[in-house]
Amino acid sequence: MAHSRRVNSAFSIGAVVASLFLTTPARAQETFKDTSKDTGWHGAAQVPHYQEQIFPPWSHGANTDVTDKGLEFTVPEVNSLADFHGDITDPALVLYIAGNYYFAMAPLVHTFEASHPQYRGHIYYETIPPGLLVQQMKAGGRITSGNMTWVAKPDAYLAGLANVRALVGDGMLTGAPVAYATNDLTIMVAKDNPAHIAMLADLGKPSVRLVMPNPAFEGVVRQIKATLAKAGGDMLVKAVYEDKVKDGTTILTHVHHRQTPLFLMQGLADAGVTWKSEAIFQEQIGHPIGHVDIPTADNTVAIYAGAVVKGAAHPQAGQAWLDFIHSPPALAIFENYGLKPYPAANAQ
Repeated sequence: MAHSRRVNSAFSIGAVVASLFLTTPARAQETFKDTSKDTGWHGAAQVPHYQEQIFPPWSHGANTDVTDKGLEFTVPEVNSLADFHGDITDPALVLYIAGNYYFAMAPLVHTFEASHPQYRGHIYYETIPPGLLVQQMKAGGRITSGNMTWVAKPDAYLAGLANVRALVGDGMLTGAPVAYATNDLTIMVAKDNPAHIAMLADLGKPSVRLVMPNPAFEGVVRQIKATLAKAGGDMLVKAVYEDKVKDGTTILTHVHHRQTPLFLMQGLADAGVTWKSEAIFQEQIGHPIGHVDIPTADNTVAIYAGAVVKGAAHPQAGQAWLDFIHSPPALAIFENYGLKPYPAANAQ
């Protein structure tokens, strides 16, 4: 059955988005008799009539501290740089932040600037997957999105503790890693859980369509595979990340965790494993998303940490952010989304 028959009426254009970002599931291609002419475009060119608020960036302009935005030109699906925030012209602080808590950055930046007014309006940050941020660092901070190329060399890098430690060891980061918060996993589902997902073992069923983080550049896959193995052994890991990928019932994300709720809301998938904080955020902003808790015995906890980038243009600013990120005001913001304080101020 084609994608356009699987989405609900409210989000009928969903297959268009899927074709932009993903390799189309094999079973969707069965409707095309002449596959040599299959362009991958399985949607319909039409005037948008969907609820555009389901598309990123979801922040309604809040995730930037820029005071003068000039012409605002954000068009869902077409022109929306959801993972790039702020003014790149003359930043006083540049942060590379793994996208696990992009939704918390607006209140974090606002609170930081209240006590550090010298940075107000001059913070730039990115929230693409951590592996891609490392690639950008190795490229001298240069990045291209669509038709635009720019350079943003980071002052601080924040991701998983193991990742940060490895980059300190490689000489890309300097100083002791500063650990500040923890997060655990959940099964994100559409509101009211129409596929009746009850446990991790259900994800291995052939009838369950999954959207899962991509092992190519998503560090969270390590935690997800460990959790799947606890719940169902290597067979469940293989089912989710090999068998179902091959038959098209597991879609691998390309833009990281924003795609999981996006595809769930469009009826393109039934479930996906994400950080619990992301499900809580989606529920808080009123999206038709729910989640199924994973038992503690099966769950995997991530520790978030950061460090100053070697050769940073603004090392003092980077250190100021790291000092702030494990302070009580910052941790209170994280707790709004289900993240917990890390018990140590640093993690040497």
